[in-house]
Amino acid sequence: MQDDTYPEDLVRPSKTKQKEAMHALRDLGAELVELSVGQLKRIDLPETLLAAVRDCQKITAHGARRRQMQYIGKIMRGVDEEPIRAGLALLRGESAAETARLHRLERFRTRLLEEESTLTEIANQWPGADLQQLRQLRRNALKEQEAGKPPKSYRAIFQFLKDLDATPAGSAETEHDDA
Repeated sequence: MQDDTYPEDLVRPSKTKQKEAMHALRDLGAELVELSVGQLKRIDLPETLLAAVRDCQKITAHGARRRQMQYIGKIMRGVDEEPIRAGLALLRGESAAETARLHRLERFRTRLLEEESTLTEIANQWPGADLQQLRQLRRNALKEQEAGKPPKSYRAIFQFLKDLDATPAGSAETEHDDA
């Protein structure tokens, strides 16, 4: 009996290797189940896989959840896993480019709080930026720091810059900041 799925010059992987690969895919599916809806949308998943993951998130019974995880693993066998792994790495912040981008935005935030002239630089890099809102966030963040309050506006500035950088005009990522 000959297996037609592998050409004659290639050796078929052992059953152990096949099982390890299936378990790895199931584990990858388990990682997807743990993500929020917003995070799942950021990863380009096939519709069938996304639906199965969303269904699994709703299941609370242990046996049913286990069966659904096996089903997700089965779906994953027919899907290219590399884009999914790359998307998960990006979400976890493991991507070097993403980490560098976040550090650059943190430096922008720090410089903005130190000197208001950084607003001009932000306006040059992101022409569509709402500078009035950014000024208000800056003022509020400085007041929060003086009063020793929780850094709500400080965080809002970072989120504002992150959203700006995600726009097509900001994704050119010019590296002209002095850190």
